[in-house]
Amino acid sequence: MANGKSITANYLFSTHAPYRTLYLRQMPQQQPIYLDHAAATPLDGQVLLAMQPYLGADFYNPSALYAAAGKTRKALETARSQVAHWLGARPAEVVFTAGGTEANNLAIHGIMRRFPKGNIVVSAIEHESVLTPAGRYDRRIVAVKSDGRIDLDDLRHKIDGQTVLVSIMYANNEIGAIQPIREADRIISELRSERTQSLTTNHHPLYFHTDACQAANYLDLHAARLGVDLMTLNGGKIYGPKQSGALYIKAGTELIPLVDGGGQERGLRSGTENVAGAIGLAAALGLAQGMRHDESNRLQALQQLFLGLLTDRIPSVVINGPLKSRLPNNIHATFPGRDNERLLFELDEGGIMAAAGSACSASNETPSHVLRAMGLSDDAALASLRITMGRNTTEAMVRRMVQSLAELTSKPSSS
Repeated sequence: MANGKSITANYLFSTHAPYRTLYLRQMPQQQPIYLDHAAATPLDGQVLLAMQPYLGADFYNPSALYAAAGKTRKALETARSQVAHWLGARPAEVVFTAGGTEANNLAIHGIMRRFPKGNIVVSAIEHESVLTPAGRYDRRIVAVKSDGRIDLDDLRHKIDGQTVLVSIMYANNEIGAIQPIREADRIISELRSERTQSLTTNHHPLYFHTDACQAANYLDLHAARLGVDLMTLNGGKIYGPKQSGALYIKAGTELIPLVDGGGQERGLRSGTENVAGAIGLAAALGLAQGMRHDESNRLQALQQLFLGLLTDRIPSVVINGPLKSRLPNNIHATFPGRDNERLLFELDEGGIMAAAGSACSASNETPSHVLRAMGLSDDAALASLRITMGRNTTEAMVRRMVQSLAELTSKPSSS
């Protein structure tokens, strides 16, 4: 107790070597509010229960020959079948990885190393785990419109006879824009058909990959309906364990592996399988897809409330991204004249956690490449916040967040 009021202890460590000093900071009594679900989601209790046996008693290497290991192998293959079910795929078309970044790298390097003279077409707002590996090859960038959705005419223009892979994310991790994947597939299918009907016999294949890490909580993942050949999933974004993921690889699509060794995962991902992680991913995906309609409707109502309150209380605010084709948990806004880093620190001091953009580039002080691609100025990008709700978000939390933002932005700017 301090002055008769309870406090919450928050421990911070100094970085001065060789010692680390422990500090105690007094935090507000109010319950913390977490609004950064695009960066990480808490592990669902049911997922943890599914994983627990394989974190303890059933620890066996699934490649071993004794009966106990065989049971572990069976559990792993059951998890693979469960993931495949939600993708409308065969179990053999699912490869488990250590998260979405690895799956994206496997998709891109796996195709491009087969066709080193080909080129890859990606959108300007892809995650760094797509843009960076794609940058090692002949890379073509598809423009996006001011709402953050790809320009389909530019997509058609950028694909040429040497293009072997197109990668368009299903839903953006910063602004929540849902991309027109089916429309992109129609363009790719038309160009693929023209290629195969041409008189040239030495034509390249044309594959379509989508990063669905942010989409899996709320959108249909049926690969055939989407028209994709490769799809990335990430357990850490869907209330599953971090460092769990999967890559859907359509039958007949051949990749060069990133990791060689024992030949696990059909030779595409060698190394002893993370059985608990795969089982956690499968459980999390099943829960997410099973509740996606109800949860989307609930979050859309909160999103509309959030947007209404925000624009009413802060008239100068600018909402970024599409108003319709948008993930139901995403709010992205610019607060003109404000520094987003300062706003985040002040929100954190009040027990509210949000973000300025992708967590993977949070330490990079340059403006978001996503916002730049949409046409925002650097000043506007550095005055923007990403707010992403989740399963535990309530109306009271939304109202408290808006109230806090209104109070903070009403103060004179220090710039």
